[in-house]
Amino acid sequence: MTAEDFLKAVLPTSARHWLRRQPLRVWRLLCGDASFFRRTTPVDVHWGGKRGTIVDRYYVEQFLARHAEDVRGHVLEFGSDSYTRKFGGDKVTNVDVLDLGVENPGASIIADLNHADWLPSDTFDCIVCTQVLPLIYDLRAAIRTLYRILKPGGILLLTSPGIQKISRGDMEIGGDYWRFTTLSMRRLFEEVFPSDSIEIEASGNVLAAVAFLHGLAVEDLRRKDLEHRDPDFLVSIAMRAVRHRSSHELCN
Repeated sequence: MTAEDFLKAVLPTSARHWLRRQPLRVWRLLCGDASFFRRTTPVDVHWGGKRGTIVDRYYVEQFLARHAEDVRGHVLEFGSDSYTRKFGGDKVTNVDVLDLGVENPGASIIADLNHADWLPSDTFDCIVCTQVLPLIYDLRAAIRTLYRILKPGGILLLTSPGIQKISRGDMEIGGDYWRFTTLSMRRLFEEVFPSDSIEIEASGNVLAAVAFLHGLAVEDLRRKDLEHRDPDFLVSIAMRAVRHRSSHELCN
């Protein structure tokens, strides 16, 4: 019998739930490092969402919090408007939600950034684009669209994974194509956005990456485990980019 099986047998459900919410040192104490790292399946296949806060979302929300002043005016977000509302608040005058499918009742724009020439240019003061790029095959077409639909001087706040498991649902429906480095991200966006307007940052380390892949949650880790940054283990990559202010400068 493993330590985990023993605890399931002797502890009530409420106690087991409490233990799962404790920092990773509790997991190590009860199950042992060797047992943990011999796992061939994740602790939680739902990215850690069944245990608490998903690790990469910790970094995404940190980035958006630092740039909350940019979330203002007419904002576009993907999938839902949750981040726009959380970080924009009263600074937001209008928000559109873009999604691929009509099954999303909160979507005001149904579009595929691969083929979105019909979207109106010079529209948005800010675009909040989190964890979307891996799902788009024609990245260059999507980046040109993002640039074009921003107003002159408009700001793109974008995040994307570096180290991450496949999103199986997306893979089977529309595709899960890419993972990035800070260099590949910069090179792609410098083809369209002015290079001096692009700021890129990366978050993560080997422990955060392993925890994320195993489906552990933020609540399983200590703050210092998450805050240490190692440029060789990129869990999350974030970028702030600004469109040229000249309304006569077009994206080719």
